[in-house]
Amino acid sequence: MSVGLSVVMPVYNEAPHLPATIDALAEAIGRSDFDAELVLVDDGSTDRSAEVVQETVDERLRLRVVSQLNSGRFDARRAGLQAASADWVLFLDGRVRLEPDALVFVFDRLRAGERVWNGHVDIDTHGNPYGAFWDVLVGLAWRDYLDDPRTTSFDSESFDRYPKGTTCFLAPRELLLEAVSAFRSYYLNRRFVSDDTALIRWLAERERIHISPAFACRYAPRPTLNGFLRQAVYRGSTFLDGHGRRESRFFLGAVAFYPVSAAIAFAAVRRPAIVPGLAATGALAAGAVAVAAKRTRFESISFALLAPVYALAHGVGMWRGLLMMVDKRARAAAEAPTSADAHHERPAASDARR
Repeated sequence: MSVGLSVVMPVYNEAPHLPATIDALAEAIGRSDFDAELVLVDDGSTDRSAEVVQETVDERLRLRVVSQLNSGRFDARRAGLQAASADWVLFLDGRVRLEPDALVFVFDRLRAGERVWNGHVDIDTHGNPYGAFWDVLVGLAWRDYLDDPRTTSFDSESFDRYPKGTTCFLAPRELLLEAVSAFRSYYLNRRFVSDDTALIRWLAERERIHISPAFACRYAPRPTLNGFLRQAVYRGSTFLDGHGRRESRFFLGAVAFYPVSAAIAFAAVRRPAIVPGLAATGALAAGAVAVAAKRTRFESISFALLAPVYALAHGVGMWRGLLMMVDKRARAAAEAPTSADAHHERPAASDARR
């Protein structure tokens, strides 16, 4: 018995990666019992991303294209979710290739009542130092799972000890619609919001999130320094939005970052000669951590060399996030009626009785 599945894929200038992504998706669907459609959300691409998908899909997938001005991944996923027609939705990014039997595995688990699944993401590192950096960073952050990948699940209590993201995420459509409706961000500009952490935490408070190396995909990281820097700055902003909250185990680190980084910046301005020493110290510490984690020589060197660069770019993103947070609160305060206004607008008791 087939089950309906809507694959929601937001894309923004991902044309070079989309043929491989679509081919892998078509093969995974073909092996499973899902009756699937692809809902492609073109988030203002300028590189023919939508046309490339239309040329690649052919008869293997039903395709629906939703086009919008560039609004960011959260709004793109929301638009795709609203356009989806199936009871089940798989969020899948344009750089992500499903493993051939991923949907075969998860189909059986859905029928067993395990309704919410986060994909196990492997990062392609072949000769790409930026991919190697991300692979080491992710491995260090989520060691509870990645040191021993297995079929398991987590809830809101263990949420911050497992990898998660809407890069590859499957759940009932109605549940995802509820989560999106409940979503709140620190920022007005939704292009910079954390499009997954708060949303998945909301889900984990209601249902266990399952994860398994059998429900796996491969992520193609950006291969250039410019792409790496842009992603690092973006992640800094989304980190504050997702983890600058008391329920996150990273909350104290996010709070401490601002006085510490301000002190370092002040010292660097006063004594620029200390900057190379700080960068070298950071690189050596990062390399030592990677070696201790038993990463390969290539991965350890990549992590060491890029760690200071990432720290700077990520920090810029966090400061940008703080400014956006302050801006939102300032606007809200300006728009809120003052106590005096409220007094003038409230009818007198004698007037109300007339």
